[in-house]
Amino acid sequence: MQARQFDRRLPEYFVADNSPLMFETSQIEKSTADLSPSLRADLFGDLIDIRHKVVQGERLDREEGIRLYQSDNLLALGYIANMVRERLNGFRTYFVRNYYLNYTNICELDCKFCSFYRKEGQDGAFLMSLDNILKIVSDDKDNITEMHMVGGLNPALPYDYYIELLRGIKKINSRIHIKAFTAVEIEFFARLYGKTVERILVELKEAGLDAMPGGGAEIFSERVRQKMFADKIGADEWISVIRTAHRIGIPSNATMLYGHMETIEERVDHLIRLRELQDETNGFFAFIPLAYHPHVEDSTQWATGIDNLKSIAVSRLMLDNFPHIKAYWISMGPKVAQITLGFGADDLDGTVRDERVFHMAGASTENALTKRQLVKLIKDAGRIPIERDALYRTIGTFP
Repeated sequence: MQARQFDRRLPEYFVADNSPLMFETSQIEKSTADLSPSLRADLFGDLIDIRHKVVQGERLDREEGIRLYQSDNLLALGYIANMVRERLNGFRTYFVRNYYLNYTNICELDCKFCSFYRKEGQDGAFLMSLDNILKIVSDDKDNITEMHMVGGLNPALPYDYYIELLRGIKKINSRIHIKAFTAVEIEFFARLYGKTVERILVELKEAGLDAMPGGGAEIFSERVRQKMFADKIGADEWISVIRTAHRIGIPSNATMLYGHMETIEERVDHLIRLRELQDETNGFFAFIPLAYHPHVEDSTQWATGIDNLKSIAVSRLMLDNFPHIKAYWISMGPKVAQITLGFGADDLDGTVRDERVFHMAGASTENALTKRQLVKLIKDAGRIPIERDALYRTIGTFP
């Protein structure tokens, strides 16, 4: 069966500086073009045929995605992924001044992997008042480009809490881009308040919602869902919510939680389902692999540095229609995230102030990075730091 040729043009909406973006031959790709076939085979080993497909712009299939994960030729994998990264984004690496706000951790679910949630009245449970949230935003309104807000599924909160939250932030500074509420939260709102998913999304958009994060997808495996988060919506429901959001003009990111009990095959299946949805909607900004953080220190279920690098590289190669691959330094650490900039990632997320979800799960990374620190991480990796807005338009360049 002949490999499918895919449209490599990306919509103007998702391109930095609003300039049409086409694939171009990367510098790293040119550096191996003149090698003899035998030397090229020695360098790329079991991935030589995959490299050829990538050079030709052919889409990789499921079996090839599995092979990428299984390969021990880590540097060749990173090299091939970096070819695609440089075709799409050159040496540019993006970051944003963002504030992570978790408004409540009170949740009706009992997901086994989650260290963030609490029940009402339980030690550590919290709910931020609207006045408190809006004061935080007001005090720092000129230093926030993007507000990232997610929380637990709290059945005690009225619908107006969310509407007034969005309106209040926009009233303080209309230029702040609000990225809020996972697909899991949207489905919960629809169920709790007796509205359709589309009606919820339309009303939130009218109140100020600009985009959605990609969380809540975890891994698109029913086997894993039944064992780790059986009460949470499954893959079909998550995809349905995101499809609806994209259709009415709310873009989003996408994620995958890895390093727990999932198989390599389940990871690749997850990526392919996201790729198929992007083919349909073209509504994803970026893909963010999220490394699992276990509850207990002696757990053997956790993502190693090699796994982090592979997950970034495989994502870049399989998700040929995603403009950006983001290395979430909160989950993998700033130093590993820096290395991923040579393995397919072109975005280091941002300043990420006040993140709680991963830190309550035991993440030992910093709670925030300054713009200066992000610029240094990117420059030391041989990349060009680009401060962006939420739509990947350039705010500043640091050559």
